[in-house]
Amino acid sequence: MKLEGIFPPIATPFDHEGNLYKAKLKYNIEKWNQTSLAGYVVCGSTGESVYLTTDEKVQLWEWVAEFAASDKLLIAGTGMESVRETVDLTNRAAAIGYKAAMVRTPHYYKNLLNNPAAQVLYYRAVADQAQVPLMIYNWPQATGLDIAPEAVAELSHHPNIIAVKESSGNLEKVMRMIREVKPGFR
Repeated sequence: MKLEGIFPPIATPFDHEGNLYKAKLKYNIEKWNQTSLAGYVVCGSTGESVYLTTDEKVQLWEWVAEFAASDKLLIAGTGMESVRETVDLTNRAAAIGYKAAMVRTPHYYKNLLNNPAAQVLYYRAVADQAQVPLMIYNWPQATGLDIAPEAVAELSHHPNIIAVKESSGNLEKVMRMIREVKPGFR
């Protein structure tokens, strides 16, 4: 799979009681379906995924899959604190029809994952078991971990890892990644 185009991370609408707001989500998706967006990222940081229960995430994925136009590629934010949970959520999203998963680095045990070798092991373990391709999600401002460029370069050769969402804001790092990843990696 090759990602091309714009995939906005969509906001999760809530009603006044804090419940998922299906009608507002439908309104938003139907409006965006009329644009040239390539697809949607559901349950990323903008979608407040860290505050959602697993059931709420699955419900959102189902609703977006129902409302999205057939030409929109769906990417699910599935990163959790363990390989097992991340793989489980990733494969649940795949069963709903999502074509890729955006996976953040677990951050509870920062000292254990704050090196390239551990980062590679984590993402490989998820990618080896995932039923859809992965997008690495690096957002050190939120996780407290910054994925090393050499880890991304190595992971770019895994057949089930297709892209990185690099949100550190470090342009020198981005340029290094561009130089070091395999051709075609996004």
